[in-house]
Amino acid sequence: MSLHARAEPIDAGEVPIIDIAPLRDGTDSAGVGAALARAATEAGFLYVRNHGVDDAVVERARRAGIGFFRLPEEDKREAGTNRFHHGYLKPGSTKMYDDARLDLKESFNWGVELDGGPGDALHGDSGVRTDAAAEPENPLLGPNVWPAAMPELKASVYPYFEAASACAEHLLRGFALGAGLDAEHFVRLRDRPVSRGSLQYYPPQPDGAGEDQFGVAPHTDFGVLTVLCQDAVGGLEIQRRSGEWAAMPPIPGTLVVNIGDLLHRWSNRRYRSTVHRVINSSGRERLSLVLAWDPNFETLVDPRAFCADGETPHDEPITCGDYLLWRFRKAFSYRR
Repeated sequence: MSLHARAEPIDAGEVPIIDIAPLRDGTDSAGVGAALARAATEAGFLYVRNHGVDDAVVERARRAGIGFFRLPEEDKREAGTNRFHHGYLKPGSTKMYDDARLDLKESFNWGVELDGGPGDALHGDSGVRTDAAAEPENPLLGPNVWPAAMPELKASVYPYFEAASACAEHLLRGFALGAGLDAEHFVRLRDRPVSRGSLQYYPPQPDGAGEDQFGVAPHTDFGVLTVLCQDAVGGLEIQRRSGEWAAMPPIPGTLVVNIGDLLHRWSNRRYRSTVHRVINSSGRERLSLVLAWDPNFETLVDPRAFCADGETPHDEPITCGDYLLWRFRKAFSYRR
């Protein structure tokens, strides 16, 4: 993979800013869907406005996230990651490709809460079932690990997970409509989603770390769709088809959305999963709020709906869960 190269700011229109209010309220779902499909095909990244995630929700989650990563190391490690990929990951826990150096970031991950009663839901229109007794065996759906040293963390960050999940499902309906498919094509099985919420913390890049050291090394995201709220520090860069790097600056009032490898595969490689990286050269700490949206573990990711008559799919069908487990084993040292 390439070492640090100078990243120029993205060109105007290279990564579009799309207002999704007409998709969310149904006034122009087809028009927004066409714009989303075009962005997914050409750039694989986009900014979205009027996304439904309130500023107050973002600010509360951000304050709590910074507070968590400033806890003593022993307090964070007490909330270490469990077998469901929920909990704290220390620096050096991720490696994006075989000969990469370990990433500098720390992270804290969680999924759908399973401690509610029957009929509880992640958010109003999702139909998510959270009664733990009803869950079949699922290696990516299980208890969250919340830090005893910071009992307010759950209440501070879970609303972002809920709101960003609602946004992701609206977007996926748009991506389906933009491809001429039924709006529910990607979100039909989501009553037990294996989505992950994540706080991702990047310390300042140390002097003399070298050009092959990254906050997160160049990679593509594993799952279906990523919904990212940057802070004002910046550091996210995407790779153009030419191989050059372009900086994705924070834009107030927007979220960054990018296509993951599963949606690339599901769309028969029509929607682009773009290589990106993080280099925090600001001299300040950086925190991102992330939703990695995925449907139920057993969802069959089948590209044939995107194939024209007589066209052979690029990839064989695979379940969402099997694909994610394979990718997790490659990227996360604790799973090896």
